[in-house]
Formats: sequence, structure tokens, C-alpha cells
Amino acid sequence: MYFAVQAMAAELSTGALVMSHIQQSNREISMLVASNKSAFFKKATGRITFTCQEGDKIAEAISRTIATGEGQTCWMQSIGTNDKGEIVSEMDFEWTVKLK
Repeated sequence: MYFAVQAMAAELSTGALVMSHIQQSNREISMLVASNKSAFFKKATGRITFTCQEGDKIAEAISRTIATGEGQTCWMQSIGTNDKGEIVSEMDFEWTVKLK
């Protein structure tokens, strides 16, 4: 699997959490990826699943931006695994959030 496809799937797994927490806040908040980095460990073949378990990080950043009115940043990691459960890649995204 081409690295750009992995990056899109990984970004979606983090971005969906960001969007969910923004919606739960009932506030108008903008979101943007400011930076990203990645590491590849195995050739990605077959079905690759990307998972992010760091929703608490973005929830805290959203709470801080609401409380302070200042933009916040937050790094979130998505891990890609193959059908055997082996890690093929790790993608990190720096999200920025701020009140509109």
C-alpha cells in the first residue's frame, strides 16, 4: 500500500475523533493539521487498519481553547496494523483547534 494512502487513512482515524469532540462541545471550533510525521515498519499489504486511541488529548485541547479563547495544539498518533495484528506504520498528526 502506497504511503500516501496510509497517511490518508491514519489522518482520518485522528480527524474523526477531533470532529466528534468538536461536535460534542456545541461550539464553533476550527481544526487543521499543522504538522505530521510517520514511521514505517513492514510492507503494508492486504487489509490495513488504522486506530487512534488518543481522543482524551483532543478533548483536553478543545476544553482549553474554550476556556482560554486561545488556539491549542495536540499531537495524536494512529497505528496501522495488518490482518496478523503486526504494526506496519505509525502516523502522528499535530492538530490545531481554535474558536471561530
